[in-house]
Amino acid sequence: MNDVVLYEIDKRGIAEVKLNRPEKNNAYNSEMINQLIDVFKKLNLNESVRIVVISGNGKHFQAGADLEWLKLIGKLSHEKNYEISKNTAEAIRGLTLFPKPTISIIHGGCFGGGTGIAAASDIVLASKNSLFSISEARWGVMAGIIIPHLNNSIGIRNVRRYALTCERFDANEAKRIGLVHEVCDDNEIDDKKNFIIEQLLLSEPNAIKLSKRRSLIEAGLVLSEEKFHELVEEHSKKRMSDEAYEGLMSFTEKRNPKWYKS
Repeated sequence: MNDVVLYEIDKRGIAEVKLNRPEKNNAYNSEMINQLIDVFKKLNLNESVRIVVISGNGKHFQAGADLEWLKLIGKLSHEKNYEISKNTAEAIRGLTLFPKPTISIIHGGCFGGGTGIAAASDIVLASKNSLFSISEARWGVMAGIIIPHLNNSIGIRNVRRYALTCERFDANEAKRIGLVHEVCDDNEIDDKKNFIIEQLLLSEPNAIKLSKRRSLIEAGLVLSEEKFHELVEEHSKKRMSDEAYEGLMSFTEKRNPKWYKS
C-alpha cells in the first residue's frame, strides 16, 4: 500500500502529518481514510508527541472526496457503504478528540472533507491563495459527518449558506466566518506556525489536554454513539441514491446535473 499519509516527529515532539496524494489534489478515498486513522492512533500512543501539524503535498491542501471513488462505492452494498462512512466519521472523530493540539496549514483548495479537517483542528492557518467550499451537495451527496464541526466553527447561519450553495470563498472570508484563524503570505506562514508552536510548547501538556477535552464537551462535539450512528447512516444512504450517481456523473461528463434548470 502506498503511503498517502506521511508523518515524522522532531526532537521537540512536533509531528508533521502530510496528506500525500498530490496527483489527485489529496482527495480522500478509503486508503487515505484508513491511513489517517492509523497515523493518529500511533501519534496518540506516542508520549513524546506534543503537537500535530497537518498539511498537504502538491498544489492543494485537500480537495474533498475522490469523486470517481464515490461513484464506484455508491454501487456497493449498504453494509459496505456504512462501513466506509463509519471510517470517514472515525477519522474526523479521531482528529477532533486527539488530546494534543492540532494545527492545519491550508494552501490551494480546501473543499468538502478538507473543510471538515479544518473545522476539527484546533488552530488553522491559511495562505492567501486558499479557496474553500463545502461542496458535497453540488454532487448529490451531503456533508453530514462534518456538519457538527462546521456548525461549531463557522456557525449555523454560515453553514446554511455555504453548505447549500456550495460556492467557493477565499481565505479572508474563511477567517471572517471563523474557519481559519490567520491568513498569511506564503513567505510568512512558516513564521506564524513556528510562533504558535512556541506558545503551545510553553503550556503544560496535561492542562492543554484537559482544557481541550472540556471545550469539546461543552460544545457538544463529544458525540454519543447514537448520534455518531445517525450521522454515518444518513451519510452512507445519501451516497447510494440516484441523485448522488447523477451528480457524480455530471462531474465526470463536465455538464450540469439534471436537477439544474436554466
